[in-house]
Amino acid sequence: MSALTIYPDDQPQDGEQYTDFSAIQTQLAKIGVKFEQWTSLYELPADADQATVLGAYADSIERLKQQYHFQSVDMMKLNPDHPDKAVFRQKFLAEHIHEDFEVRFFVEGRGLFCLHVDDKVYLVLCEQGDLISVPANTKHWFDMGENPKFTCIRLFTTPDGWVANFTGSEIAKTFPNFDQYLAQLQ
Repeated sequence: MSALTIYPDDQPQDGEQYTDFSAIQTQLAKIGVKFEQWTSLYELPADADQATVLGAYADSIERLKQQYHFQSVDMMKLNPDHPDKAVFRQKFLAEHIHEDFEVRFFVEGRGLFCLHVDDKVYLVLCEQGDLISVPANTKHWFDMGENPKFTCIRLFTTPDGWVANFTGSEIAKTFPNFDQYLAQLQ
């Protein structure tokens, strides 16, 4: 189940939660974030490589490339047994911005996008089938949990792909992480 919780940025204990997809979409649209659900006509094997995954979603990727002039597309896949899972997690946990907007589509698994817009923090639990866009220069961080299990298609408007400018803020440490957020939902 996809979920959104909106908090005042100085009150990580006082959030308003949404689990209805259209309500999540409506709330995120207010801050310029696109949130959609996609489906694939293909059942992908667990060991699907980048070419297989990108091929399964080729029509949707091409539509987005034409609409937003994306110049690069890749896939990121992490599983609980990945030897560098902790390193990858730390890389994305610090608040940062990108000069271009980023789009992520969850082929499988889930992750927590955390957006810091004005005086609010939006925690967005994305799951299989969810597509989220983060507007350029939006402060955010991403948490995949201690034992990540996800495959994401990432689209970029620059040929360089993922390039982050870290804000130096410690705000990410004050809000629920992926595992804490999941525990609160149950």
